[in-house]
Amino acid sequence: MDRLYALFRSHYGRSHKFALPLTGSASNRRYFRIGDDDTSCIGVLGVSFSENRAFVDLARHFSSAGLPVPEIYAVSGDGMAYIQEDLGDAVLFDMLGSDDAENLLCATMKLLPDFQFRGAEGLDFDICYPVKAFDRRLVMFDLNYFKYCFLKPSGLDFNEVRLQDELERFADALSGVQNGGFMYRDFNARNVMIRDGKPCFIDFQGGMRGPIYYDVASFVWQARARYSDALKMKMVDAYLEALSAYIDIDRNTFLAELRPFVLFRTLQLLGAYGFRGLVEQKARFVVSIPDALSSLAGQLEHPLEGYPYLTSVLKELSALPRFAGNRNADGRLEVKVYSFSYKKGIPQDLSGNGGGYVFDCRSTHNPGRYEPYRRLTGRDEAVIRFLEDDGEITGFLQNVYGLIDPHVETYLSRGFTNLMVSFGCTGGQHRSVYCAEHLARHISGKYPEVRVRLIHREQGIEEVL
Repeated sequence: MDRLYALFRSHYGRSHKFALPLTGSASNRRYFRIGDDDTSCIGVLGVSFSENRAFVDLARHFSSAGLPVPEIYAVSGDGMAYIQEDLGDAVLFDMLGSDDAENLLCATMKLLPDFQFRGAEGLDFDICYPVKAFDRRLVMFDLNYFKYCFLKPSGLDFNEVRLQDELERFADALSGVQNGGFMYRDFNARNVMIRDGKPCFIDFQGGMRGPIYYDVASFVWQARARYSDALKMKMVDAYLEALSAYIDIDRNTFLAELRPFVLFRTLQLLGAYGFRGLVEQKARFVVSIPDALSSLAGQLEHPLEGYPYLTSVLKELSALPRFAGNRNADGRLEVKVYSFSYKKGIPQDLSGNGGGYVFDCRSTHNPGRYEPYRRLTGRDEAVIRFLEDDGEITGFLQNVYGLIDPHVETYLSRGFTNLMVSFGCTGGQHRSVYCAEHLARHISGKYPEVRVRLIHREQGIEEVL
């Protein structure tokens, strides 16, 4: 922080009076609003010299081209800290429900060609981070990001060789598109500030040379924004109108060439949501998954030609119940009851509430230790008799009911729509399955107004009671 304070003194000629931390994005950079009674600026502490340099140099280049970006005031000697113009707190994404949202979205899209073409004039792309151009290798990075960080953790069974063949061909097609200039890369409504009613742009440090379609796909098909189809086309048309000042392109041709990038961007986002949400357990990314899959399902209604196996895998993926999220259209309380194996990790809560109860069944007698029961589950009569004759599990469940029943009643009275309860054991096969079955049927019988979703994760079984 001392470096930021020194930069403030150097630029303004006086000491700061406050320094407030700001919520960051997905990166590890830290942001602060630093100022006094008369003014404020944004201080940034980065972890990568190259990333910092990319943002600073791009901001200065864009500013010299007359593009609306924050002015860089001062940079530390080691390049790891800098202060920039304070654009305020009005983020376009937070204004999407306002009366002026449609006009602001279209105004933003009209400025995109200026960045892509005027912003590319005289730009030294060697400063771009981490690479200077969109190419096949980068495409494969993102497709593998999707495969390994989202598709595989989803539990969906697929033929990896067949899928990889089509992903390779998809990468060839995407990287073969040549037209374009500067590609913003992370162009979305969260990275647009509104100042004096006009859009200003931030977080372009990942930009590079690339095709014009990528940024259009990123902005217009931003999953969490949930734009209507009519608004999407209005934004595209606003972009094409502004684009005509730089190149001539037929609208139908543009839309056809845009579609692969919409799909690609959706897969890249799912990879990011899988890593940031499912692995790092950041709630903002977890709750984005259902919207991204909903967008994917809409795109697959008219799938791209030439990728039949990829299409079939994506259709199965978009229909997985575990990613249904927290959108209960009828407003009913839904209790999700899981059984799972501790060896494979605790189930993720996709409602964005951070999880609920997790009960460890491993203290009770394990039928799986005995040969007659090893191939059975807690749903089979022989295992049920074993557990109930032993008696440990019965007392265990009575304690569980004593906790869960008051919780359900409180949630019903307060109008909440999601509760999650998970039972874990060694293999997710006997004790946890038995407990999940009995709790689910206990809640369903005692509280008929509650929807109970029973999920035996390791058994691949899901049902609604």
